[in-house]
Amino acid sequence: MSRRVVLNSLSAAFLLPVIGMAQNPPAQQPQAAAPAPAVVGPAKIAWLNLDQALYTCEEGKREFGEMQKFVEKKNAELEALTKESETLKNQLKVQGAKLTDEARADLEEQIELKDTSLQRFQQDTQKEIDSRRVRTTNMIGRKMLPVIEKIAKEKGLSAILYINPARDAYLDPALVVTDEVIKAYNQAYPVGSAKTATPAAPIKKP
Repeated sequence: MSRRVVLNSLSAAFLLPVIGMAQNPPAQQPQAAAPAPAVVGPAKIAWLNLDQALYTCEEGKREFGEMQKFVEKKNAELEALTKESETLKNQLKVQGAKLTDEARADLEEQIELKDTSLQRFQQDTQKEIDSRRVRTTNMIGRKMLPVIEKIAKEKGLSAILYINPARDAYLDPALVVTDEVIKAYNQAYPVGSAKTATPAAPIKKP
């Protein structure tokens, strides 16, 4: 059975805090006269496609490109292990009736050891991939946060929310700041800057 390692969405791995401009209210002053309520205008809100920003900023392209190479390497190793296991199983199926009890038991043990090795490879690779993915996603995300906040302040926004297809039936494209965030991030962190850690994504279960 074919097994593949694939890239997946990053939203569940990293969630930037909502960028809000509201300040903490001042402490109450006892015996002070209550001020007249301020006239507050409607909140100005924009939306950000987080996955798109992380994946398609120049640094993200570089880092996740390196990650894809790592994934492909692990795919090749996984397929080789799978082929070895299938070869042994086919050998047992074809020759099993002709083998001595000792030879059959030895072959069955080889198959069990190979399957255990394959399972451990998948588990270890899963952990390594998850760790790399989270580290790099968080690295880019932490650097992106002040860029998002700067754009929010410049545009006088009350908040920048994440696009959620399960929630948002329609968004005015004029309210989406993803491209602005990507452009600003590329200017703040050009790809010629110091190399960062390489991540990867989880193994897809067969």
